[in-house]
Amino acid sequence: MIRPATLQKGDIVGIVGLACKIDITQILPAVAVLEQWGLNVILGESVYSAYHQFAGNDELRRDDFQKMLDNQDIKAIFSARGGYGSSRILGQLDYSQFAQNPKWIIGFSDITAVHGQLHRLGFESLHATMPKLFTQIGGEFSLESLRKCLFGEALNYQITPHCFNRLGQAKGRLIGGNLCLVAHLLGSDDEMDSDGKILFLEDVSEYLYAIDRFMVQLKRAKKLDKLAGLIVGHFSETQDNAVPFGKSPYEIIQEHVQDFDYPVCYGFSVGHEPDNWAMPCGRNLTLVVEENQVILSEKLYLMK
Repeated sequence: MIRPATLQKGDIVGIVGLACKIDITQILPAVAVLEQWGLNVILGESVYSAYHQFAGNDELRRDDFQKMLDNQDIKAIFSARGGYGSSRILGQLDYSQFAQNPKWIIGFSDITAVHGQLHRLGFESLHATMPKLFTQIGGEFSLESLRKCLFGEALNYQITPHCFNRLGQAKGRLIGGNLCLVAHLLGSDDEMDSDGKILFLEDVSEYLYAIDRFMVQLKRAKKLDKLAGLIVGHFSETQDNAVPFGKSPYEIIQEHVQDFDYPVCYGFSVGHEPDNWAMPCGRNLTLVVEENQVILSEKLYLMK
């Protein structure tokens, strides 16, 4: 798996709209943050554009992203926000120039689809907070975790154990993101290879029955069978029908992985909450789930 170069002060980074449209005023604070980090920021045409709910039509968003992928002076590309739309352009992108000069691609939620494609192509990418959310209250550590990843500081996360956790230790490459999008990629060229991997999942505003349906789909596609480990993040603002589904998101997931023996961690700080820690997709990590602590670490992976 190829890791893009660590950012240095003075590097150029870009912001594009891969999915839904955005008000430019919503990302100006993020531009200021990136400049405080010593970076120079280029805004793509898609940041200023709108086509119905999208940040410009598919052609504009594709071309905007492609220009930044091809520009060897740009060292990282942020999606301004998520929503919906990035998967519409995946099959139209050319990564040949990018492969000669790999750069960080950053985003989460709908951008899970892009991470899936980059994983298939053999490149690390960052599932992390996006410019629209850089200055949200409570997201200070999330933003700092992104900065640390971009500037090459080793990842070492510790969280409080959850009562649903299944104990154990796992080593493997990190994959995943938004549950809906992970399921959405099934059957496509960018379907995630989960065998031997540490999979992380999160979602927002889904009906409980839909979460169950996505998990059924992953299980039937045998994406849960040979995991090294599973990390379950935030499932925010879930909805229910008039006739209750009867289980919480964590209970739903617990049911679908009960027959496997790999470690499972619930309540991890990733997803559609201010606590949305940067996750380096494609990187070899160690997950340790014990009674009194949970650790996801790059350092532990290097220990004998």
